[in-house]
Amino acid sequence: MPGPGEYLPDASEGITRVEDLPKPKIVQRSRDFRRQPCPTCGHSSYRDRRARRVLHDLGDLRSGRPHDMHLTYSVHHCTECDKYFNADMSDLALPGAHYTHRVVALAVRLVVEDGLPYQAASWHLWRDHRVFVPFATIQNWVEAGGKKGGGPPRRRLSRLGAGRLLRVHRSR
Repeated sequence: MPGPGEYLPDASEGITRVEDLPKPKIVQRSRDFRRQPCPTCGHSSYRDRRARRVLHDLGDLRSGRPHDMHLTYSVHHCTECDKYFNADMSDLALPGAHYTHRVVALAVRLVVEDGLPYQAASWHLWRDHRVFVPFATIQNWVEAGGKKGGGPPRRRLSRLGAGRLLRVHRSR
């Protein structure tokens, strides 16, 4: 066990091929529910299917391996408003994100509070926490204030289509 102030070189320094990096430790998590209330109308909705998502989390320095969170979640269908929605995973990560809240918060803190440049912050996250985040991704997080940007405003008709929305039935 190294003592305080003792320098130990990084075992992954100088590796140029991704295949040679340490394999991540898989952490299983579940957000799989049989029924969930619809976020739009509150109706109790049944589980339509299950899906999987991989989130990158802060790694383990002792083993020198990154952590990948394999998240199984349920996709529900509301029969009242005819919408599909996922089980709530907002406590772990933002929708569509590849990294957990812990990684985003640490990366933004390194740049904003500690004043590290983006490339140095990316290297720090790998060296000290075993999570690889491209420096451009860190730049996007900092410029967005740590939040993932929302999509463009939706100005289109519902999934029902104009015919069903207006109750126009076409005959054959």
